[in-house]
Amino acid sequence: MASRSDTLELAVLGLLHEAPMHGYELRKRLGAALGPFRALSYGTLYPSLRRLSERGLITASEQPDDVARAASRRARIVYELTPAGQQRFELLVRDAGPASWEDDSFDVRLAFFSRTAAEVRIRILEGRRSRLEERLEQVSEALARNRERVDQYTLELQRHGLDSVQREVRWLNDLISAERERPGGTEPVPPAPAPHDAKADPT
Repeated sequence: MASRSDTLELAVLGLLHEAPMHGYELRKRLGAALGPFRALSYGTLYPSLRRLSERGLITASEQPDDVARAASRRARIVYELTPAGQQRFELLVRDAGPASWEDDSFDVRLAFFSRTAAEVRIRILEGRRSRLEERLEQVSEALARNRERVDQYTLELQRHGLDSVQREVRWLNDLISAERERPGGTEPVPPAPAPHDAKADPT
């Protein structure tokens, strides 16, 4: 399963792949465009930026603007992707393994699908669908098992969870069909491994 720091690394590198940004703009973009980071604090973001800089994936430079100069304030730090950072991002978006299907990382991977190869997009979508189909079976079994033993509000909550998973599976089916209908998206793609196989994989 992908850690939050791994997902944050992908998100930051992906946004800086578009253009250099300062910390405030990065935090705003992470919160607005990528759901998992809506509550991201500067106390989490800046240590991550420092680690990426130490690894040579991004650079940090002072770039004073007119407002800062006029107010005699400290220049803002602007972060920019390095060639090594670009290579790292391209490596990350080629990964279609089980970590890319999980709740904490799937939305981020989807946000960068425009820079992801078609066969990788399909593998991720199919992997996400297989993960949700497994969850759907578990929720359905729990609902049937607990129907007579829980109050109506708990039952409604379980039904709501079931409906949510069913809607996402239908949405994924539509996305997968659209991907396969795209030019260049019709080549045979090996199916994603079943969720239980992925969990057994020590890598």
